[in-house]
Amino acid sequence: MPRLAHEQKLVMEINPKSRISESFRTLRTNIRFARWENPVRTLLITSAVPGEGKTTTAANLAVSYAHEGKKVLLVDADLRKPSLHLMFGQTNLYGLTNLLTNERPDQEAIRESYIPNLSLVPSGTIPPNPAEILSSSRLDSLLEEWKRQFDIVIFDSPPTLAITDGLVVATRCDGVILVVQAGKVKLEQVRKAKMNLELVKSTVLGVVLNHVRRSKTTQANLQYYETDE
Repeated sequence: MPRLAHEQKLVMEINPKSRISESFRTLRTNIRFARWENPVRTLLITSAVPGEGKTTTAANLAVSYAHEGKKVLLVDADLRKPSLHLMFGQTNLYGLTNLLTNERPDQEAIRESYIPNLSLVPSGTIPPNPAEILSSSRLDSLLEEWKRQFDIVIFDSPPTLAITDGLVVATRCDGVILVVQAGKVKLEQVRKAKMNLELVKSTVLGVVLNHVRRSKTTQANLQYYETDE
């Protein structure tokens, strides 16, 4: 059965030996060493503007942790344009918004994915007031419960320059990864996004740079590295 386009974005699962998959493993290692004494248990993946690859990054990083044997919960906190449920072939009838409004118990919102060790909480019903719902103290209690069940909780959120939703979730997380697409976003926008995150006293662990052009020599060396046993 052919894979759907959104499933093909899970390169960590489809082609774990690829250069891109190795980059996600490197990112996982860098996150671990960034907070060695206080391991990252809750992580937010965001970007400055839409279309920079934050959702793909969140999903593949989650798969990377799952491949390592960690129990992972991937949460779609993009309550405006959710897409993680599509990537994993799940329904979005209920999820995070329904948990935050006490409409559903945790057990019904957490879905096991087809990838071992990886569970998913879709966004659920799209609400009229996402920022207010995410600001609820209910999210704090959910996080405490999830940290008892999982080794790491990864959130996908909307871009920080467009709306404040991501900043609200960032205040609850141990660290934030900012995804930047080369050639798409201006440096001033990246600086503004980083400043906004720091203003709410979140910890920016680093930046993932997407769509970087490489020289022919670098590509050849990478190809040699990937095929060398």
